[in-house]
Amino acid sequence: MSVLLGLLFPVLMVLMFGYLFGGAMAVPDGRYLDFLVPGMLAMAMLFGLEAMAVAVTTDAARGVTERIRAMPVSAAAVLAGRCVADLLNAVLGIAVVVVTGLLVGWTANRGFPAALAAVGLLVWLRFAFTWVGTYLGLLLKTPESAVAVQVLVWPVGFLSGAFVSPSTMPGWLGALSTANPLSATASAIRELFGNPGWNADGWAAGHAVLLAVLWPAVLTAIFLPLAVRQYRALGR
Repeated sequence: MSVLLGLLFPVLMVLMFGYLFGGAMAVPDGRYLDFLVPGMLAMAMLFGLEAMAVAVTTDAARGVTERIRAMPVSAAAVLAGRCVADLLNAVLGIAVVVVTGLLVGWTANRGFPAALAAVGLLVWLRFAFTWVGTYLGLLLKTPESAVAVQVLVWPVGFLSGAFVSPSTMPGWLGALSTANPLSATASAIRELFGNPGWNADGWAAGHAVLLAVLWPAVLTAIFLPLAVRQYRALGR
């Protein structure tokens, strides 16, 4: 049931923001729905962070983690297996949001290779967020404490370019939004899908695809070794 709800929640967000609030959003050179769907795809990747944190803490609370640690299996292999399982779920989630977008009139205008590259960037972002969630789950250890991660995910998601352009925000808030990895991926896949965006200036706006590759690489380089080290430290 939780997996089903996780898949359907981004659909609800697309319909709610697209139809309830979309009429108030004027996007240059296009419709808000075409701006929204790529942003919602990026936002759905962020949900993997909280899902992984909850899953890891649940395994620990049920004793699953301790039983696996008693086996002759490397920490990296255990964590990588969970990561791969999450990525498969993420691909399914991307497919659900894409189908929903197509049904409500969204289109990818730059052809299949560019669309495939956009999906690759989404999976790459999810991969990075998976390691962040894994580390936080191992650090927090209990499902109750993982609620804090769920609460913090929402400000991170809304303080991005997923729903509105950072250029429409106050200066300092727009700077934080521009620096958000979610904003880079949202802008990059809009470019790859050929969807409209607010006409923003600056280096980040002109190099969104590059940033969408670099940000997840940085997050992975930081949190993957932290997660492995935290896993090995359990029970000491």
